[in-house]
Amino acid sequence: MSARSYEVRTYGCQMNVHDSERLSGLLEDAGYVRAVAGEEADVVVFNTCAVRENADNRLYGNLGHLAPKKAKRPGMQIAVGGCLAQKDRDTIVAKAPWVDVVFGTHNIGSLPVLLERARVQEEAQVEILESLDVFPSTLPTRRESAYAAWVSISVGCNNTCTFCIVPALRGKEKDRRPGDVLAEIEALVAEGVIEVTLLGQNVNAYGSDMGDREAFSKLLRACGEIDGLERVRFTSPHPRDFTDDVIAAMAETPNVMHQLHMPLQSGSDDVLRAMRRSYRQDRYLGIIDRVRTAMPDAAISTDIIVGFPGETEADFEQTLHAVREARFANAFTFQYSKRPGTPAATMDGQIPKAVVQERYERLVALQDDISWDENKKQVGRTLDVLVAEGEGRKDESTARLSGRAPDNRLVHFQRPDEDVRPGDVVTVEITYAAPHHLLAEGPTRAVRRTRAGDAWAKRAGAPAPAPGVLLGLPTVGPPPAAPAAETAACRVD
Repeated sequence: MSARSYEVRTYGCQMNVHDSERLSGLLEDAGYVRAVAGEEADVVVFNTCAVRENADNRLYGNLGHLAPKKAKRPGMQIAVGGCLAQKDRDTIVAKAPWVDVVFGTHNIGSLPVLLERARVQEEAQVEILESLDVFPSTLPTRRESAYAAWVSISVGCNNTCTFCIVPALRGKEKDRRPGDVLAEIEALVAEGVIEVTLLGQNVNAYGSDMGDREAFSKLLRACGEIDGLERVRFTSPHPRDFTDDVIAAMAETPNVMHQLHMPLQSGSDDVLRAMRRSYRQDRYLGIIDRVRTAMPDAAISTDIIVGFPGETEADFEQTLHAVREARFANAFTFQYSKRPGTPAATMDGQIPKAVVQERYERLVALQDDISWDENKKQVGRTLDVLVAEGEGRKDESTARLSGRAPDNRLVHFQRPDEDVRPGDVVTVEITYAAPHHLLAEGPTRAVRRTRAGDAWAKRAGAPAPAPGVLLGLPTVGPPPAAPAAETAACRVD
């Protein structure tokens, strides 16, 4: 009897992307194999998001699409997990009785057992826990990238933002011990990983349940001591907890990248107060100024919500002012959408759709102009770029490759004559800037083959090249990003 195949479909934030790596690892540990692209899987797992508008409609639409396929394939199973499962629970099976398993955010490790129980008992299994069963990082993981990895340092969130449902679904913040985090990173580096992104709903609150306010900056500095780890990133921080010791650690630790995602959400003090955000515009811009003083080359990005209940034109103008002052490298911008169960959903002053759309378009136009201006400053610079897999949609038709600069800007470059693999590093000169990417149209200055490239080649089944003497400086790039529109919206910070 051949092994049963599986497919995991992921919606939402970076935490969901990493959870899906764990779901894949759990299934493979239990004897399942990943379905071949284009073939129907025996088990389909939906890892859901509860933040985006119409998230439930999207799920039930996809479940409805699978219903006739499941009816024709005895033994096929469907599982639904993630934030929407944690929120809707038994509703999912009531609306889609062909679903076999529903599990929540606190017990992803139960999936293989629940699938087997559903198969044997021939009835749906719904298991939702109210608190964390086991810290997810102890579970088997199938990493999507051979050269870069997510590493969770905490789960849950202690904030109470009025627009966000996630803390109610992910629970209170729970931190991993620093030794466990560092041990995982060292193990990843030993496997060939050369970049890690430290992951949490609010990473710089790390240490709050250990009584150490400087735990996050200490963790960043400890990452700097790991031999072979070339790039460290983190997402996402909260302005409330972003302190000067973290800025110093970023500036003074060579392998911590000068890239920061700092959610603004609104530039209006009144709106921030209504959102229950614990900072105001002046404090936020003060953080940005201190970051740029310590790291003049820092690339800073943000999240912004347009049309929050009660937002006036004057409030929106304050957001535009903050954007002009901060000069973000890029911004994830969203039109406010009601999420049932959040305080904001029942607030007075819900903004008409046409008004929100008009403000949103003005904000996007402003930010695109700023992003383009900031990217133009990169023209003429020589950058070390981590060659990435799947970052450039037009790579094949343009004979280019793509990757990430140290500050996380997307760079497309001409394919060099010698073989270059994802995980290798190329040195290129930037010749052109667009609002959302950079181009290096000249010849590659240098190629540095890395352990990460070797790891990618081994995973891909290609022979690793013989070692040689190559030029280049050490640097590498990030894990594949989740779709931008969903990724940022699910941040809780």
